[in-house]
Amino acid sequence: QVQLVETGGGVVQSGGSLNLSCVASGFTPGTYQNYAMSWYRQTPGKDRELIATYSAGGFTKYADFAADRFIISRDNARWKLDLQMNSLKPEDSATYYCNAEFGGYLDFWGRGTQVTVSA
Repeated sequence: QVQLVETGGGVVQSGGSLNLSCVASGFTPGTYQNYAMSWYRQTPGKDRELIATYSAGGFTKYADFAADRFIISRDNARWKLDLQMNSLKPEDSATYYCNAEFGGYLDFWGRGTQVTVSA
């Protein structure tokens, strides 16, 4: 059973930084690196929003709002995905989710970690 567990959320002042982590378990050994790993976020009443993706091939892609402030990284040996968030703004407040996707038909989600940025 694949599980993704996000940690690192919390309350931070505007302009501050947070590092989110997502630790995976349950993957068949040798397969984690074949998954595209992504971070999403969601606020109440809105659709889940893609923040950044780290592909199996080692490429990264960011949403426009994240490109200058967030950094996604992954450690395939430790089955770990991070999101370093800098210069946080109140509008970054959301629940942040980790996602693992393979081939368009395997899709796993964590339960999320809450980030609150105070003005």
